[in-house]
Amino acid sequence: MIFDETTLRKLNQLALVASKVRAGVLKGERRSTKRGTSIEFADYRDYTPGDDLRRLDWNVYARLERPFIKLLEEEEDLAVHILVDASKSMDWGENALHKFQYALKLAAALGSVALGAGDYLTVTLLRAAQSPAQYGPARGQQHLMRLLAFLEPQTCDGTTDLNQMLRDYTLAARRPGLTFLISDLFSPAGFETGLNQLLSRGYELTLVHLLAPDELEPPLAGDLRLIDIETDFGQDVSLDAGLRELYRRRLQAWQNEILLLCGKRGIRYLPVSTAYPWDELVLLDFRKAGIVK
Repeated sequence: MIFDETTLRKLNQLALVASKVRAGVLKGERRSTKRGTSIEFADYRDYTPGDDLRRLDWNVYARLERPFIKLLEEEEDLAVHILVDASKSMDWGENALHKFQYALKLAAALGSVALGAGDYLTVTLLRAAQSPAQYGPARGQQHLMRLLAFLEPQTCDGTTDLNQMLRDYTLAARRPGLTFLISDLFSPAGFETGLNQLLSRGYELTLVHLLAPDELEPPLAGDLRLIDIETDFGQDVSLDAGLRELYRRRLQAWQNEILLLCGKRGIRYLPVSTAYPWDELVLLDFRKAGIVK
């Protein structure tokens, strides 16, 4: 089990917060996670297995031979997309500090919140070596165990061109919505173009930038040959105090550039060390950032 029952109960008290209008949701900001509290009709959405059959519009079904659910005024149908970088560079860190396992826990937690609120959830693992693994779309808390069963055996491998993978994602027939990209952002071709593709299609983005503690503060010294975990490219270096300080400055400059980029485009940016407890990130920091309530 990715998380225990106590954590699950805490997650079930949360709801994801969307601040922008996207195609396919009701106009205006998200007002409530409760369903069926208003009698005023607002819109339709497609039926998803697990929906209450009493909510079907049988007149529409008789005409179109397709099942539709009636949405009431205080309801909304938020699409939630969770994109997890599954490239080889995410296979780093020991035990609880492992980047990919940390990313899977975040995906499971956000997915649990979305399913508990009745949102329309899709979880996708971005990997280039094979077709992206995907769960969903699904709606309703009854799908949680299937989501966890999907995530638990996943592995990471190969290289990921984030620009290409995000572009491919936007070109597929998916409804825009609240989107989380969880990645270390180690993509040789960059990622800015891919982010712009998502934004241009109406996706509301949160970027969770994961790095392991020894990527933030390398515990290395001396003459070394460093090997890129994804490409096997090698580089000989002599690592002394001066080079370590240069590394720190360049890392901070890189994160500052990403923060500036995201700020200009209305993207939430959260740099995260895997040393930070993932449940505190979701239950405390995400709440402070206005990502959940």
